Amino acid sequence: MRPVACAPLTEDAFRPFGTLIAPPGAVGERRRFDALLHPAPSEPGLAPVFHTNLVAPVTLPHEIAALERHPHAAQGFVPLDAGRFLVVVAPSTASGEPDLSAVRSFVAPGGVGVVYGRGVWHAGARALDRAASFAVLMWRGLPDDDVFLSVPPIRIEPEPAFA
Repeated sequence: MRPVACAPLTEDAFRPFGTLIAPPGAVGERRRFDALLHPAPSEPGLAPVFHTNLVAPVTLPHEIAALERHPHAAQGFVPLDAGRFLVVVAPSTASGEPDLSAVRSFVAPGGVGVVYGRGVWHAGARALDRAASFAVLMWRGLPDDDVFLSVPPIRIEPEPAFA
């Protein structure tokens, strides 16, 4: 089992996997994310789906035994009522499988969301401090909208700053 240490979630560190959803920096400012969430024009039959979920908290260290990806559209997660939460991602290999040797794990603060890029392998939502609720937006409508893959357990370890 390969241990993966958590790191703080930053725009630069997360950029290969998607985009952070953060509040504007000034009153009257508006940040737009709609262009990131639209599917490719060549993907007919997709429609936006917007839902909320509630996830139970986990403690670190924590094992991840499955990853998922959404090949047709990005997926946005916005915390509604959350403390810190775990963001676990993996790049794809040339064959499209997750590169388990390059898994990254981040700790996100409750006031920042994420947009997982189209096709990015990631773990399902995991709350750290307490149960957490998220608003989720993505496009669906094709049989393979969700691809789930069992993987050898990945042990997510806390960084000393998060212990």
